[in-house]
Parts: sequence; C-alpha cells; structure tokens
Amino acid sequence: MKAYLLNEAGGVENLVLSNIEKPRIKVNEVLVETKAISINPVDVKVRKADEVLTLIMGTEERPVIPGWDISGTVVAVGEEVSEFEVGNRVFGMVNFPGQGKGYAEYVASPASHLAIMPEKATFEEAAATTLAALTALQVLKPRVNEGDRILIHAGSGGVGHFAIQIAKALGAHVISTSSAKNRDFIMSLGADEHIDYREQKF
Repeated sequence: MKAYLLNEAGGVENLVLSNIEKPRIKVNEVLVETKAISINPVDVKVRKADEVLTLIMGTEERPVIPGWDISGTVVAVGEEVSEFEVGNRVFGMVNFPGQGKGYAEYVASPASHLAIMPEKATFEEAAATTLAALTALQVLKPRVNEGDRILIHAGSGGVGHFAIQIAKALGAHVISTSSAKNRDFIMSLGADEHIDYREQKF
C-alpha cells in the first residue's frame, strides 16, 4: 500500500510517499481502507518539532506515519470485534497518542477508536470532525447537566460549533460568543443567546 512516511521532523518536504506492507490487525482491531483524512494544527506542530514528535508518537524511531483523523470503509475485523463488520463506513481519531498512521491507504485501529459514520455524512466531512468534536465532547459530557447555563467562546470555530450542538443535546441553555457576522450560524446550531464579543461587555 501507499503511505506518507516522515523520516525526520520538519516541513512537508520531509513526508515521502512510499510503498509499504498493509498492516495486520490484532484481535481487537479493525482494518480501514482510508477514504479521507484531515490535517489539524496538532499534526503540523507534531511534525515540525522533533521532541514533540517523539513525545506524541511514543518512539524515537524514524520513519513514522503521521495522521490521526480518518474516515473510510471497514475491510477486516479482529476476532474479538463485534461492533463493526466489513463494509461499514467509519471515522475516528485513531491510535492517539501514538503513531496514528492515518496518512496511508489502510489503517489498523483499535475498534474503540472508531464510530459508524452518520448516514448522510461524506467521508471528507467525517474525517474533518473527529479532533474538534472529541475535544468538545470530552469537556462537556462529564460536566454538563440538563438545565445548566453555559458560555461557549468562539462558537463559530472548529471546537466551538460542535460544543454548542453537544451542549444543547445534553439539555443546557447555551450562550455563545462570536462576531456579528456569525450570529445566524451560531443560532442555527441551537444557541439560545449570542454575544458579539466586539461590541458587548460581558
């Protein structure tokens, strides 16, 4: 299969398209044929700094295959995996922390790192969702209860626009900040109140 290998920390020129063996899955893993990936700021920061690359990837060995945010189709499942079957469309932030190996045609991932894609979502939309949505979910789910009033800053941003929707699903009254031009977008996500951070003191 084809994969982008990072031989040393630095710019994108250090990513080399290579032919390597398709990964073999463990009993608790799923093999995904990758259809889309997303590149987040964390991907760029990890790639650029050798110390950070070693810390997050968990190894000083090079080359590594970067990339955590993927979507694709299940092509094989481990013998202990019951929640997925061949043909499922899945997405997730896989093998994090560690060597994500998302910049490849096939990715072996723990089943617990994946979810079934919403029926109407495209592969590109799903791959672009995982880091931002999981960040919002991990912050809100353990802390927000029905009837809580919460303030979400930068509601039109990557994490913020997911946070609004998740908080509403949890039953919260949501107040969110953004510029005036993004008010309609904020409200369309379900926010109860909007604050224009440029004009209002709060």
